[in-house]
Amino acid sequence: MSDANVLEKAGRVPAGGVLREAVDFRARLMELTQESHDAALVPREPGGLSHALRAALAQRIVRICDDPELEHHYAAMAGDADAAGHGMPGSTSDEERTSAILAYVDKVTRTPRDASEADIARLRAAGVGESDVVRLAGLVAFVNYQCRVARVLRLLGEQP
Repeated sequence: MSDANVLEKAGRVPAGGVLREAVDFRARLMELTQESHDAALVPREPGGLSHALRAALAQRIVRICDDPELEHHYAAMAGDADAAGHGMPGSTSDEERTSAILAYVDKVTRTPRDASEADIARLRAAGVGESDVVRLAGLVAFVNYQCRVARVLRLLGEQP
């Protein structure tokens, strides 16, 4: 399991005050969000998406979303495992499977409305199995959600 309260840390939720009270009121939602983080990033059965690749992809997403707090978290998770540079937006791979995964992550993060069945077909054609397509879609959806909620929490915390 990963660090507890990743979203609260990334959202800079203070120890007290109105924002803390609001987050505490939604404690179950925060717990479920943390459970989703752990399921997406460090599942017991990672399938064809290793924990290291998942962390690098999450790092890539938060960099695209320009979220330094979450970037720090995912960089720590990826550690030295991202030697191939998959956590860096714009990086590519000569390996067809990885290239298709990176293209999917970029597209769904940058322009989700442009994602289509053709993108899923490219993943399948590159050898990404059906279960891994689902795992990848879940990872991308979760990290993008996490970026948005962390940003809202930070904005709320800046309000007088």
